[in-house]
Amino acid sequence: MDLTYISLEKRDRVAVAWMNKPKANTYDADLMRDLSTMIDDVRFDDDIDVCVLASKLDGIWSAGADINLLASSTPDYKAMFCLNCQEILNKMESTPKLFIAAIDGHCVGGGLEIAMATDLRVASDGAWRVGLPEVTLGVLPGTGGTQRLPRLVGKSRAIDLMATGRMITPKDALDWGLFNRVFPRAKFWDETMAFAKGLAYPQHSGRAVGLIKRSVTEGTEMPMYEGLALERELQNRLFAMADAKEGFRAFLEKRAPKFQGK
Repeated sequence: MDLTYISLEKRDRVAVAWMNKPKANTYDADLMRDLSTMIDDVRFDDDIDVCVLASKLDGIWSAGADINLLASSTPDYKAMFCLNCQEILNKMESTPKLFIAAIDGHCVGGGLEIAMATDLRVASDGAWRVGLPEVTLGVLPGTGGTQRLPRLVGKSRAIDLMATGRMITPKDALDWGLFNRVFPRAKFWDETMAFAKGLAYPQHSGRAVGLIKRSVTEGTEMPMYEGLALERELQNRLFAMADAKEGFRAFLEKRAPKFQGK
């Protein structure tokens, strides 16, 4: 994939999408277009189970939207820009592959909103910070922050973080449930890739993982009975697949399963 601000590497069944837009991976329409294309490439590549979204820049994952762009654009453009960003992040959230944000530096504003649209967030320990400081600009987090953050950490903590605009540490984010893992900085990349590969074929069935994501993402937005119906539908689909038959057979034979992604 040859894009301007994102490059995609494939390592077995794990892809790594590198953001590289100096100085701070701030996003405009061009970077978001690259992100959208990358999501499509991952979505339609049968050889990818997991995608790790990472930064090539030292000390920063993403500082969010390009403030110069927003300050100089018309209200209509800003409205369309926010809508476009939301739609792209929704596409990542609805793609039945796992996306992991590998955060090794400041992750603020719209950068955190991108990270929250991934399925899992791993981070390095360190002095860098995470937060949604949009209130200090007189606006709110408009790329999903007001909706995804309370779903991850609860309403009270979400309002606290957004209304004050304060920054928290990676350890705080782990304690709050915003991050899933915090690894030692010296081992961050090795631990991240081991974590990602552990979620991909052949350790796990990519089909099952993808449908778990779909059941959770869509089902939690439904009434319980509708979510349970979706769960049954997806489970019945898995029952008919070769991986489930292999999983049951391997369990009874007391051996590790050999999944095929089918």
